[in-house]
Amino acid sequence: MGQKTSPIGFRTGIRLGWQSTWYAPKASYGEFLVEDQKIRRYVDNKYNRSMPKGAVAKVEIIRTSNEVKVTLHSARPGVVIGPRGGEVDKLREELEALTGRKVIVNVVEIKEPELSAVLVGESIAEQLGKRASFRRTMKQHCEAAMNSGAKGVKIICSGRLAGSEMARQETQKMGSIPLHTLDADVDYAVATARTTYGAIGVKVWIYKGKFGEQVETRPSHRRRPSRGPSASGRGAGKGRGPSRKRGKAAGSAAAAKSPEPASKASPSEPEEQGGEKAES
Repeated sequence: MGQKTSPIGFRTGIRLGWQSTWYAPKASYGEFLVEDQKIRRYVDNKYNRSMPKGAVAKVEIIRTSNEVKVTLHSARPGVVIGPRGGEVDKLREELEALTGRKVIVNVVEIKEPELSAVLVGESIAEQLGKRASFRRTMKQHCEAAMNSGAKGVKIICSGRLAGSEMARQETQKMGSIPLHTLDADVDYAVATARTTYGAIGVKVWIYKGKFGEQVETRPSHRRRPSRGPSASGRGAGKGRGPSRKRGKAAGSAAAAKSPEPASKASPSEPEEQGGEKAES
């Protein structure tokens, strides 16, 4: 009871691929492992801990016999690439000096940063460091993830929340989080907020649906155009046009027909007819 495992490690090798892909002899395994850790720490300090932030959520490393391919998944690729690719070249030279090997750097854009657990956790930790309300911050990020198409979100903050004397844990949850289902695409991340009254831990779970299914993007600003034409001036004009024409046609027909009975019969005749009908 109460024993939990990381959703990422639980699915790695079954539904998720490894973030480091390479083979090495027993003598070089430890050296390569330390190099991967140095690369990830260097990228994190450069783009996530200092300004301007590149919002790098994941670093994938693929090794061949002669070179190292580093792929950065970023929500702000413009910051990572730089003007005319200058920042990428500079990063490549720095990584080559760090590892002593030939490095190739690729940048992949994250189209939905609200669905990345790493970016959501870092954003919450940053706001908590600025003394923001933890309940409001957690609720805002949960709603943003659900509006972006997530099927479930859970955020847990632990520590001296709001500077209280006793540390506690607060949870915000929306939707469902099937942690036991291997087919469920659950993203997970841990972040730490360094505050003046201590460290606050942030854990984020985001359920995107089953693997192979595309996340349905449903932001509010994209639904408005579908409802616009029915209430727009053109649509209303088109709807009112036929009724106006019919009204004019009916009025003209009534105007054309009304003089005919008056010309055929005198004003006294309708009264006599009406009297006869009433008597009968």
